[in-house]
Amino acid sequence: MTAHGEPPTVRLRPGVEATVLRSGLHLRGRDASVTLEGSRALPALWELLRERLAPEPAAPAGAVRRSGGLDPADPRVAAALDRLTGQLRAHGLLAEFPAGREEPAAWLAASTERPAAAAARLAAAPPVVTAADPEAPLAAALVRALHRAGVRPETRTDGCLPPGLAVAAAGAPPVAVAADRTAGGGFVTAPAAPDRVREDAGALAARLADPADAGGTEAGADALTALLAGAAAQRLLCAAAGLPDPAGADEDQRLLPGRPAVLVAEAAPPRASYHPWLAGPAAASEPALPPAGDLAEALRRVGALADPLLGMLDAPLPGALPQLPAALAACRTPAGPLVAGAPRADLARLTAACRAAELVLGGASVVGAGPEHARGRALRRAALAADRWDAGPALPEEQWREHPQARHWRAVLTGFAGHAEALPVVRRLGAEQAYGAVVRIPGSPAALGSAVEATPADAAAMALLGAVTRAMAADHGPAGAAHAPFSGAEAPLAAAGAAPAAWADEGWADVWLAGIAHREPALTAALMRLTGPAPGPWLPPDADPAALRTAAALRTCGFTVLADAKGSP
Repeated sequence: MTAHGEPPTVRLRPGVEATVLRSGLHLRGRDASVTLEGSRALPALWELLRERLAPEPAAPAGAVRRSGGLDPADPRVAAALDRLTGQLRAHGLLAEFPAGREEPAAWLAASTERPAAAAARLAAAPPVVTAADPEAPLAAALVRALHRAGVRPETRTDGCLPPGLAVAAAGAPPVAVAADRTAGGGFVTAPAAPDRVREDAGALAARLADPADAGGTEAGADALTALLAGAAAQRLLCAAAGLPDPAGADEDQRLLPGRPAVLVAEAAPPRASYHPWLAGPAAASEPALPPAGDLAEALRRVGALADPLLGMLDAPLPGALPQLPAALAACRTPAGPLVAGAPRADLARLTAACRAAELVLGGASVVGAGPEHARGRALRRAALAADRWDAGPALPEEQWREHPQARHWRAVLTGFAGHAEALPVVRRLGAEQAYGAVVRIPGSPAALGSAVEATPADAAAMALLGAVTRAMAADHGPAGAAHAPFSGAEAPLAAAGAAPAAWADEGWADVWLAGIAHREPALTAALMRLTGPAPGPWLPPDADPAALRTAAALRTCGFTVLADAKGSP
């Protein structure tokens, strides 16, 4: 019911279209669709219903409308129309318009099922556009875009703003967006509090500044300005009206739900797309995402952290590196190139990303996709650095050599890498169900691979795999690249949600990783008894702005950063 006591008028949302099928209909709107099948009468019913729900004057009294031989006065037809109307309502293809009032703008009706409520929010606090010069091209274009949307913005002058930057705010409490041109294009910030968007705009302008592009955007400047102004108006009005942000993080896998997204426009070639923004000045105060539940989600967050325009890490990618007999992924870090190896490329990418983040942070740190992942990495690192590593007798080969993974990676190391003399030495760590393995060439103190796992076979196989990927990285990676080995700490993420075939054994990597994941809690408890609890949260050793921003971004993405008191291997 409306404030006047009259029921609202229900009509099709603007933009709803239909495609006739052989025995049904496909109906689609701006953000919803439904396919109805099962009767050849559906197209005719649709024509009757569209007439009933269209914003057209009612038929003259006494007129009878028929479509496809259907009489709307027939009770059976009326019942079918009611059922079809219910389907449209259930799939968000109808909108309620207030009776006896001025209708909301068509774009609001296309965007929500209750456009009157959204229009009321906008009317309660109209937009205000602030710029150093409100007549500047971008600010003036933003005002025009807001006018076209059916609102009447106010303009204000603020000489403290950078030239060209336009900030628009609306709503109560106020929400704002900022738009600006850069040498190579421009950007529109995510909706946020006015102070935050001004800070974000300054950080983005510095991030996207490229003197090499200066003067290269004159061609198409008007179109670029119009694009930025239209996007800023849309994001502002949607935020103030309580509508979903156009960035659409739920549909775009490059973005993270609940995290800011920035529209970045590029002039050459002309294009615009949304990018995750994790380096904002206030990122540390924002609520963090929960830890990633599986490998796919962890890699989605790695992608956001390594966004090519706004990220803080270099994206770990296979590139031209070989993916057999093991998989490699490489990236750049402050310490030089890094190559990580693993049984699969997705696992190599995660291993590389975590190690690269540790190198960006600078201090002794351990990075994981969540608390358990970080703890597993930290405890293995502590066990490898412990004095008891070489204590105790080596276990007989019989305890590990027949395991299919150990046998496979030993054969690979012998044949492919040419290290026939290199064999793992496996020892039990104390009295715990934890085992360390190290692969060395006889007479050489340097380890080709080392690992700590819950069984002798797991430790031997992981150390042999590390030796294989180290040899591959040395042969095929960039000159001087550091090596990041894979460990069982990543297995729980890899196994989450996976269902290995019932007929497969541990000769298959997914079954082997599922077994390691199953043994991980017991191994973690054993290593905590051996080395002490995992370190606490990492703190930057000094006021390094890059490290602080990266640590804040990691945490807000659900990653865990622990201190590494014993240092990195």
